[in-house]
Amino acid sequence: MVKVRFAPSPTGIPHIGSTTTALFNFLFARHEKGEFILRIEDTDQKRIIEEAEKAILEILNWLGLKHDGAVIHQSERLGIYKKHAQELVDKKIAFERDGAIWVKVPQEKHFEWTDLVGQKKISFQGKDVDEFVILKSDGFPTYHLANVVDDHLMEITHVIRGEEWISSTPKHLYLYESFGWTPPNFAHMPVILGPDKTKLSKRHGAKSVLDYKNEGYVQEALLNFMALHGWNPGGDREKMDISEMIKFFKFEDMNTANPIFDVKKLDWLNGVWIRSLNKQDIKKRLLEFYQDDKSVLELLNSSSSQTLIDAGISRMKTLADFKNLVSIDRQREMTKGEEELADKLFKYLDKELGSLQNLDWDNEKFLAALKNFSKTEELPFKTIYFLLTGKEQGIGLLELNTIYGKEFFIKNLKS
Repeated sequence: MVKVRFAPSPTGIPHIGSTTTALFNFLFARHEKGEFILRIEDTDQKRIIEEAEKAILEILNWLGLKHDGAVIHQSERLGIYKKHAQELVDKKIAFERDGAIWVKVPQEKHFEWTDLVGQKKISFQGKDVDEFVILKSDGFPTYHLANVVDDHLMEITHVIRGEEWISSTPKHLYLYESFGWTPPNFAHMPVILGPDKTKLSKRHGAKSVLDYKNEGYVQEALLNFMALHGWNPGGDREKMDISEMIKFFKFEDMNTANPIFDVKKLDWLNGVWIRSLNKQDIKKRLLEFYQDDKSVLELLNSSSSQTLIDAGISRMKTLADFKNLVSIDRQREMTKGEEELADKLFKYLDKELGSLQNLDWDNEKFLAALKNFSKTEELPFKTIYFLLTGKEQGIGLLELNTIYGKEFFIKNLKS
């Protein structure tokens, strides 16, 4: 049976690139009807951040990447690592120096494996592999020892990780050989780069999935976006839910080239996913996203909520856009020139539609009047929108007319 693991270190909250590795492990495990293990590699005690593990669990839970079995902590397995380190010392493969246990790879050794990403053969000579620590002087193992011992004892069949670990793989293969164990299959995923083709960083958008969640991105879009970084499912398939990703995922479709992180693509996908949600679902998500915003909650719980949502959804890239779209607060005051235009528009609408009479404005006549005013005055429609609403952009004028009526526009024109 296929068995994979996601093994983050709680020395920081994983950014979207690291979480992509978790996704590919999950997709492969579920495609093969195997197991997806979560192992917290907390052996670097000095660098542990208190909230990191909680964030890791929250990220996986929110994305729906459910792990199998209990969470495993390496810090609770120190006796196992010491035992295996001592075994290598007894075999004269490892040696003690400065209170730590080291391993030196014989120069004549040759290491080779076929990586599942690109089906490429990768090889190293022993003389090119530096000696390395497997057990530190504080009694904690390094990544090399704990990783190999755990992957063997937990019967991990496939190690799926970033290509930055390729240079460590010969060390791991030597440890597998020294213990007399069969190594797992290796799949080294291409590293996501920023638009300038340098390593993905905060300035490119290398934030935590939780940051994206707080900015109004939906989990379907983030999963979809991450999956497309390094994986091409074939055809013109771009929008996929998690069940489709599981169905189609194969290592043969992984790209060997480093994918470029494109936040514009994420914005586009997020808008597509938002518009695909049914009315009940999008309202539920908006209520959750704005649970601490009384002004938006009031709108979402009003009799006009569905009209507001219907009007806003076509213009939303993120859930956070909703407030700006439906807000009726002015964004800025008018300039003197805009005040003169507003007065002219008010007088024109009063003449054409009867702004001072106790009558509602008919949408069709209202729109026709605005188009005529725009043409006559040679005025861009976006300027007319600002004069009527006090905002540079938002939901449509006809929706605003339906919800708030002419009084809303008159108030802005005369303010």
